[in-house]
Amino acid sequence: MNAQHDALNVDALADTHEVLNQSGDLQDYNAYDSDNALREAVRRHGAGWAEPALSAHGARTGSAEVIEWGFLANENKPQFFSHDRHGYRVDEVKYHPAYHNLMALGLESGIHSAPWTDPKPGAHVARAARSYLQAQAEAGHGCPLTMTFAAVPSIRLTPSLAEEWLPKILNNGYDPRNVPHYEKQSLTIGMGMTEKQGGSDVRANTTRAYAIGAGGPGEAYELIGHKWFTSAPMCDAFLVLARTEKGLSCFLVPRWRPDGSKNPIQVQRLKNKVGNVSNASSEIELRGALGWMVGEEGRGVPAIIEMVAMTRFDCMIGSSAGQRQAVAQAVNHASGRAAFGKTLIDQPLMRNVLADLQLEVEGSLAIAMRMGEALDNTALDSGNEYEQLLLRLGLPAGKYWICKRTPFHAYEAMECLGGNGAIEEFMMARLYREAPINAIWEGSGNVQALDMLRALAKTPKVLDVWFTELGKAAGADSRLDQAVTALKGEFSDMADAEYRARDIVDRLSLTMQASQLVAAGNSAVAEAFIASRLGEHGDRNYGTLPRGLDLDTILQRADPWSE
Repeated sequence: MNAQHDALNVDALADTHEVLNQSGDLQDYNAYDSDNALREAVRRHGAGWAEPALSAHGARTGSAEVIEWGFLANENKPQFFSHDRHGYRVDEVKYHPAYHNLMALGLESGIHSAPWTDPKPGAHVARAARSYLQAQAEAGHGCPLTMTFAAVPSIRLTPSLAEEWLPKILNNGYDPRNVPHYEKQSLTIGMGMTEKQGGSDVRANTTRAYAIGAGGPGEAYELIGHKWFTSAPMCDAFLVLARTEKGLSCFLVPRWRPDGSKNPIQVQRLKNKVGNVSNASSEIELRGALGWMVGEEGRGVPAIIEMVAMTRFDCMIGSSAGQRQAVAQAVNHASGRAAFGKTLIDQPLMRNVLADLQLEVEGSLAIAMRMGEALDNTALDSGNEYEQLLLRLGLPAGKYWICKRTPFHAYEAMECLGGNGAIEEFMMARLYREAPINAIWEGSGNVQALDMLRALAKTPKVLDVWFTELGKAAGADSRLDQAVTALKGEFSDMADAEYRARDIVDRLSLTMQASQLVAAGNSAVAEAFIASRLGEHGDRNYGTLPRGLDLDTILQRADPWSE
């Protein structure tokens, strides 16, 4: 009897526990309907007409199915095959089906095309909102979506190329087959700018282009050289910088030649990156690759800068999306987890941290969507100098600040999940690895700060426009007024401006974020942002908000379940 009794006790003890006090997964929610900051920005900047479609896209990107695609695309990295089984050179990258599903979702919804095919008030804002939702499910596949979208203004510089290529580039479809572009109805475009020896200094490029015939815009050349970073090597063509006798020029280089033979764009290897792993980035060699000149000869940088401006805008949107998803994950966890007798989200210090993280999202989205409105205004009125100059300063300043803030933001949100945040099965680990990428893509922080100085030197009027925009919030808050006055003082002596460039661009960005939040009309958000980020409170850790702020309102806006 005793032996039997002991056996029964052992069996009972072997059932050690049931799972308690774990938050549920953030899935099957509507990422648009629950995002008050995004919805308000869409309406404020002229894209209210897009809300039904954005709501549908938010439901899709917040679904368990699409979220799982994001995990699978990152767990199964792209694989490179230089040759096929018979020994023929193929330079093919193979992706997990989940990656293709994400690409199809983005391209079929028009993230790459909508403002170009249906230009109207709010088109860029609506497209940015859709991209913002898509990036929250998975960020890596956004690279080819962005480049395809951003290539359009550059390709339009050469009518013969635009006529042939743009109908398929702008088609809302996805065809991942490894076949010539003329056999497809929809195409994607990549970019090859940087080289080993130059990086951001593209004027140090050594790749050469040789005219096959007469040469000039739209004419055929053969390119010989290398590129150190060419993302999405399975794109159907690439905008590439190469030198001719007249200087650095831009070329559209397809993966296949018109005769059906493989264009000699040879992938050397794929980059093994800290983040953005679902997206293949490669080193390539151009061994007489056929390409057609885009824009004027010797004007390659001005031609491709059309593309770079758009990709920088998408870096702002992508990093803002990463911030939003990080807060949503943190709030979801804090709402379903208790410690020391209270739900985490009811703990005063956790509320301080979460509200502070949400304020960062509010500021990022505010400046990004104002730039989206400026894109719409310049697209509809090419003579709108005010909006053009606002973009000229706003894109480098906004890209610098939002992308620079995202890594620490992701870390702080990760910490809210405790040990779970550092585990790969949770999305926070991927968000953290992804966070530094956009600060490096399309020009690092120093490059953006120096570009801001170039804009000031070349077109001093950009500063007048910036302060005019800031002036729209004058008188709303004395602390903001003081910050703007102090910022103006920074430009009285530009002798050591390059040394101070980061500090200047920090303050340009912060004051613009604050002024846009004042314009947005939510006094609780604007008050908390200004109180915590301007003046003596500007340099501090998250979770150190001043007392007396309306955290209830801010946390409600952070809640992904608050439809």
